[in-house]
Amino acid sequence: MPRDVAIAARKNRNAALVEAMVMAAVADGSIAQREMEALIRRVVERPEFEGTKAEELNALIEGSAKKLSQAKNLEDVLKSLRERLPDHRNRLLAFGLAAAVALADRRASREELGLLKTFQMALGISEQEVQDIFTAIESGQPLNEILGEPKERLYAEVMVLVSVVDGKVSAKEASAIVEALAGDPVFRDLSMDRAQLFVRDAMQALSDDGMAKRLVVMAHSLTTHAQRLKAYALAAKVAKAGGNRPAELHVLDLLQATFGLADDEVNRIKQDV
Repeated sequence: MPRDVAIAARKNRNAALVEAMVMAAVADGSIAQREMEALIRRVVERPEFEGTKAEELNALIEGSAKKLSQAKNLEDVLKSLRERLPDHRNRLLAFGLAAAVALADRRASREELGLLKTFQMALGISEQEVQDIFTAIESGQPLNEILGEPKERLYAEVMVLVSVVDGKVSAKEASAIVEALAGDPVFRDLSMDRAQLFVRDAMQALSDDGMAKRLVVMAHSLTTHAQRLKAYALAAKVAKAGGNRPAELHVLDLLQATFGLADDEVNRIKQDV
């Protein structure tokens, strides 16, 4: 059942995020009070853990510590993290949370820095992303400033949202998405490999979070009217390729309401596509 799968994916993701933080906390042999406080504070501020009760968090921390103590080697742990964090954004979040714990006392030990470097390599985090995360943590910024959704990813996601709403992606819808990724100017600076990664990430995010939450993310991240019009236009093209079925038109209505687009703007876009 889709709901059960989504709930399981969320639990696995959250357990992996906590594991990364616990690993950072124990990297130098013991968990300092500041590190534990940083771990709890980061959990509380992250929307991924919204609704998690105190006893559930304690169970996550204890379970992570026990699992790590029983692990045969570090590579097995890293492989497990990669499997539970398949998209780049969650891997970046895991690294950021681990770094926040490691830097809780304003300095990281050699062991902690070594672990973070291992995380970076295992999770595919770039040097620029590492630098941005460290700068954010040292200046007290929330991690969502660094994890802001790339506009291209959201443009890809809005197309995915329309295509999967009825439970399956038709060949024509898939073709429309590929054509947009390959030829639309908003994806000009995006390699096809990166574009395909964005599509996979979008599908995972929809599975984990659901349509309602992802619409909120789009509304918060696509801030200009031009960006919202572009996102709607991309969605409308995919809907047209799929035959403008009722489920697809319903998503377009939701997008119009979410983005605050006027009827005449929407009608013009539908005519143009």
